[in-house]
Amino acid sequence: MQTQPQENSPKKKKSPIRFIILALVLGTAGYFGYQKISFNITHETTDNAQVETQITPVLPRVSGYVKSVAIKDYDSVKVGDLLVELDDAELQSQLTELEADYNQAEVDILNAKASLNQATVSLSINKGAIDISDVKRKKMEADYIRDKSLFAAEAITKKQLEESKYNYETASKQFDNTKNDLTSAESKINVLQSAVKKTEAAMSVKNAKIEQTKLKISYTKIYAPQAGKIGKKTISEGQFVQAGTPLFSIVNDSTYWIVANYKESQISKLFQGKDVTIKLDAYPELILKGTINSLSDATGAKFALLPPDNSSGNFVKVTQRLPVKINITDINKYKHILRAGLSAYIVTDNK
Repeated sequence: MQTQPQENSPKKKKSPIRFIILALVLGTAGYFGYQKISFNITHETTDNAQVETQITPVLPRVSGYVKSVAIKDYDSVKVGDLLVELDDAELQSQLTELEADYNQAEVDILNAKASLNQATVSLSINKGAIDISDVKRKKMEADYIRDKSLFAAEAITKKQLEESKYNYETASKQFDNTKNDLTSAESKINVLQSAVKKTEAAMSVKNAKIEQTKLKISYTKIYAPQAGKIGKKTISEGQFVQAGTPLFSIVNDSTYWIVANYKESQISKLFQGKDVTIKLDAYPELILKGTINSLSDATGAKFALLPPDNSSGNFVKVTQRLPVKINITDINKYKHILRAGLSAYIVTDNK
């Protein structure tokens, strides 16, 4: 006897849980996707930003061996603190020699002035001698004229006339000699006056060298040009340093700002005074506020060592970035955690 096939049992209904989960996943993804797209449309962001501050290099103004170093790595300093002292023994020796040379020049100028004064006195004597010689010459001339008349009248002898003539000629020669002596004295005074001026000029040069050496000695002590923290120092005692060679840098620890490099397609909504939100990679839970201080007038590429020249070779368009300086609001509240070079993430709205 054949048995009849049993009817198929009804299929089990699929559970709706998987659809609910799928719907929740799709809904959540859609929601966050919408939020992301909406945020990107209404905001401009960049992670090409970092904290900046003033970094001042410390440079020696004279060459020399390091005598002492008064600071360590990352020490805090104030304006005017002594940082490094160079050996000034050689400069001190030069100063002693220059001062001795200057003292000798003072003696020389005293001698030159004394000689000038003596020549001036001699000139006065020469002028008096000229007056006396002139009086004698005039008297002898008058005697000679009178004696010629007397000789013509046979009142005196020829010998007496010749003596009168000799006296007159002698007085004339003496008068001429005293005039020549006066000219020589005047010329000597001019020479001595020039010598005094030359010695005074030499003293000025020597004094300038002394002041220059004193200035160099003062440069052997290197003081902090600004307050802040010392960067990594690269010098030690006994090391020879050249003038103008950077020894280390001082990082200003009281003033910070942000430099954000926005793409050129983002800057149309940026302007001075616009509020921004700042997030630091070092402190992801911290949100800072700031305002745009200024926008650079040139892209970062223009400050490169070799700026690109689009007129040569094959042109490949590259999106340029523009540096934007951002001031941090309430900087005193955060400056103890800020460090130059920290990466930052900047958000601005498109309003």
